[in-house]
Amino acid sequence: MNRLIKPLEYFIFWSRWLQAPLYLGLIVAQGVYVYQFMLELAHLVTKAGALTDSEVMLIVLGLIDVVMIANLLIMVIIGGYETFVSRLDLEGHPDQPEWLSHVNAGVLKVKLAVALISISSIHLLRTFINAEHVADRVIVAQVAIHVAFLVSAIAIAYTDKIMMQTLSVGQSAKH
Repeated sequence: MNRLIKPLEYFIFWSRWLQAPLYLGLIVAQGVYVYQFMLELAHLVTKAGALTDSEVMLIVLGLIDVVMIANLLIMVIIGGYETFVSRLDLEGHPDQPEWLSHVNAGVLKVKLAVALISISSIHLLRTFINAEHVADRVIVAQVAIHVAFLVSAIAIAYTDKIMMQTLSVGQSAKH
């Protein structure tokens, strides 16, 4: 029976490599965001004199939003690959992100939740600045979505904390 199970286990373990093309696709998506950022930046620079303060602020918030989404993509690409596919051989690399040395699925979930809250905050700020052109129901919906992100992030962080405490109690009981 072991002769049948071992190859199956290796095949199941190998299947994690099916995620690699997904991370490559996210890198392509990040390239699209870089392109979008450059278009918005060019618009800001070329039209700066003709724009109102509110319009400049909305464009800058849009640029910040693109950067934050790009940061989220990097966390998912690098953290997800490192956590679920294969270790990155970056020891001693001067550009290795500090957070990568202690990334795991729990830490990654909390970081992603915080990034989503930050992105949602930027969207909400843009909506508030432009509130006179946005329907009340849209504002209420965006606030509700933001609150849902906040509650979800707190729940994820709390669940991760409980899991870590349970693991550390279980490990100290073994010793």
